[in-house]
Amino acid sequence: MSFFPYAVAAWLFVIGLYGIVTSRNFVHLVICLAVLQSSTYVLLLSIGYRVGGTAPVFAGVRVGTPAVDPVVQALMLTDIVVEATVVALLLALALQLHKRANTLDPDKLKALEG
Repeated sequence: MSFFPYAVAAWLFVIGLYGIVTSRNFVHLVICLAVLQSSTYVLLLSIGYRVGGTAPVFAGVRVGTPAVDPVVQALMLTDIVVEATVVALLLALALQLHKRANTLDPDKLKALEG
């Protein structure tokens, strides 16, 4: 078992979180959120990986042959779909914000009036 994939996932998470905290542009914020969420891909793949494992198709495979976990692969595919949806929604909101306020800087926005 290797520690390297977990370290990469932690590094991606920290870099994405740092970018979100220090961002002064909504598009940059969305990109940093995508980087942060990509750390979950690496984490899920490293959890489901088996040394010497094959694809989880058991037709014609000897009993006892190690296989990777298909549930983790399905979770990762779901995570990709969720990330694509969230990024598209946030970029559409940033575009509408730029059209209405003519800025993408959160500090330059006026207070919301209700």
